[in-house]
Amino acid sequence: MSSKAAAYQQMADKNELVERHAPLVKRIAHHLLARLPASVLVDDLIQAGMIGLLEASRNFDGSKGASFETFAGIRIRGSMLDEIRKGDWTPRSVHKNGRAITEAIRQVERETGRDARDVDVAEKLQVGIDEYHQMLLEVNSGKLIGIEDLGVTEDVVTNEQTKGSDTPFEDLLQGSFQKALAHAITTLPEREAIVLSLYYDEELNLREIGEVLDVSESRVSQIHSQAMLKLKVRMQSWQNNEN
Repeated sequence: MSSKAAAYQQMADKNELVERHAPLVKRIAHHLLARLPASVLVDDLIQAGMIGLLEASRNFDGSKGASFETFAGIRIRGSMLDEIRKGDWTPRSVHKNGRAITEAIRQVERETGRDARDVDVAEKLQVGIDEYHQMLLEVNSGKLIGIEDLGVTEDVVTNEQTKGSDTPFEDLLQGSFQKALAHAITTLPEREAIVLSLYYDEELNLREIGEVLDVSESRVSQIHSQAMLKLKVRMQSWQNNEN
């Protein structure tokens, strides 16, 4: 095969990858939309996601072990998050509360040696339990907290994916980051671990998870936010040990 023919074939293969995985972009966009303000349009997410998919088709290296769908999913979601974060509509107070909650969780768990309960964190923050739950709701709606927000780069997550895995949580079984994260998840209370599994593994939205657990959508949002903030604290400890 001539070099020109090989180039055309390579281009055709990449175009085929993009066409085949276009539905993945829509699925991720609608999944993210469930936790975003009404001002964010799904078409904007899809447009950003398609750019991520195109970049994934250009940069994918199958020799590194990850399947294309795993690699593309990370790139697509990252591209959508980048687009949203370009115009940060989150009030400073929400960022401040997120940092305060994270620090309160860290202090409570260091002082008690156990998982930080809602009442413990609220007491450390010197607020009522209802006010603390409202803070969690605002943090969860004001900031997209995901696996890639735990203090590691996209490359760490991407390079440690294993080919042939069926779900994101199965990917946690390989690599130092995944093993540390999998262990951190096992230290969470059962309900928080279930919410994370249903959201990231089963790709249910907050309303659907609420129906499964028989709690309100807002309560699911609170549980999700608190669980991710706890993981952030524990993964920061892992990073410090690695460095």
